[in-house]
Amino acid sequence: MAAKTIEERIVLIETKIAKKKEEIAELEAKRDRLLHPVTMKAVLSKAKEAGLSPEEVAEKLGIRV
Repeated sequence: MAAKTIEERIVLIETKIAKKKEEIAELEAKRDRLLHPVTMKAVLSKAKEAGLSPEEVAEKLGIRV
């Protein structure tokens, strides 16, 4: 088996780096969800701040009240 060239080794290392960056991004997203959870109360509060009425929220959700 022939030794890999420097270019081949660099490509392998860059591939590993890219994979680790993806893993880090996934972990950061999980951390952010834990630090800033989305609650129903927060969502409804934001809808109210945006000027939506309860009827409009229900309509956007496709439910009848």
